[in-house]
Amino acid sequence: MSVIGNTALDFTDDQAMILDVARGFCADRSPLERVRDLLESDLGYDPAVWGEMVDMGWPGMALPEAVGGSGLGVSVAVPVCEALGRSLLGGPLLATLLAGQLLLRASAGRDGSAVLAAIAAGAPATIALLDSADWGTEQIRCELGSDGVLRGVKQQVMEAAAAEWLVVVAQEQGEPVLAVVPAAAVAPAARRDHVLIDATRRAQTIDFSGVQVAGDAVLRGPDVARALRDVRLLGGLLLAAEAAGSAASCLDTTVEYLKTRTQFGKLIGSYQALKHPCVEILMALDATRSFVYHAATLVDDAPLDGDAEIACRMAKAQATETLKYAGDRAVQFHGGMGFTWECDAQLYVRRAQWVQQAFGDAQHHRKRLARLLLDR
Repeated sequence: MSVIGNTALDFTDDQAMILDVARGFCADRSPLERVRDLLESDLGYDPAVWGEMVDMGWPGMALPEAVGGSGLGVSVAVPVCEALGRSLLGGPLLATLLAGQLLLRASAGRDGSAVLAAIAAGAPATIALLDSADWGTEQIRCELGSDGVLRGVKQQVMEAAAAEWLVVVAQEQGEPVLAVVPAAAVAPAARRDHVLIDATRRAQTIDFSGVQVAGDAVLRGPDVARALRDVRLLGGLLLAAEAAGSAASCLDTTVEYLKTRTQFGKLIGSYQALKHPCVEILMALDATRSFVYHAATLVDDAPLDGDAEIACRMAKAQATETLKYAGDRAVQFHGGMGFTWECDAQLYVRRAQWVQQAFGDAQHHRKRLARLLLDR
C-alpha cells in the first residue's frame, strides 16, 4: 500500500494538445534572445504576446463559461505553465490565473462577478498576499476598517505593474476578507518596484493605506479562508509545472554545451563526471513531471481535499530541488563563463533561486507533508 494513498495519474488528450500548442507558441515567441531583450524592460514581457495569449483564451481557461471562460478547470493550466517555464516567458499569466482562482473559490459559486469576466476577457490581475517577505507566512496584518478603508502594506505583489485588478488579502475583525481593488485606485507614490533575482519577473511593494473599497467589492465568509488555502497550494503546483519546464530547458542547454565544448582535445561531454549529473537531472525531471501531473489529476474547481494537498506539496518540493540542482550544474559545467551575465546558465539558476522561495520551499512543504502522511 502506498504511503500517499492516492497515486492516480491521468494525462488527458486535452492536456497533451494544450501542451503541444503552448510549447510551440512559447518557443516561437520567446527564444532566449528575446528573453534577454526583455530582462531590463519596465514590464518584463511583450504586450503583443500577452494579447495573443488573450486571443487563445489562456487567462480564462480555468474559469467557468458563465463568466466568459473556457470551463476547462485549473488542471489545464499545468501544461501551459510548463511551456512558459521551458521558454522562460515572463508576463502576468500566472498571477492572473491565481487571482481568478482565488475570486472564483471565495465567491461561493456566484459566477456573475464582473471582475472574473474582465479577467476571462484578458484584464491582468494579481493577488496582494504577503504582509512580510516570508513566502511561508499566513499571518495577515493588512486591515479593512469598518469605514471600508484599507490600512497596511503588501510585499512581493507579483506583476503588480501590469495588473488592472488587485485582490488584496486583508482581515476584518480578525477574519480574512478579500478586497478587490482597481489598479487605478493605488497612487504611483504608494508603489515600490522590487529588484528580483529572477529578472524575467516583476513585483512591487504596495501601501494600500487609505484606499477606499466599495462594499460590493469585498468577499467575506468561510469560503475566503478555504480559497486562500487552496490558492497557496495551486500556486505551488503551477510554479512546480513552470519549474519542470525550466529544468528541461536548462538540461537541454547544458547537454548542448557538453556536446560542443572541447578541452585537452576531447569533448567535455565524454567525461563521466559530467555525464552522471546530467542523468541525475533527467531522472529528477521525470520524477518532477510525474508529481506535477499526479497533482493536476487531483485538483478541480471543488475545495482541495487531503490527497490533492499532499500531491501539490510533493510536486512543489520535488520541482524546487530539481531546478535548483539543474541550474547549479549548468553554471558549474560552463566553467568560469557560467558565472557571467552573458551565459544563459545564470538565467536558470536565478529562476531556481526565486522558485525555491515562492509559495514555500521544499523544507516548508516537507514539514507539512510529515504531518499529513504520518498522522494517517
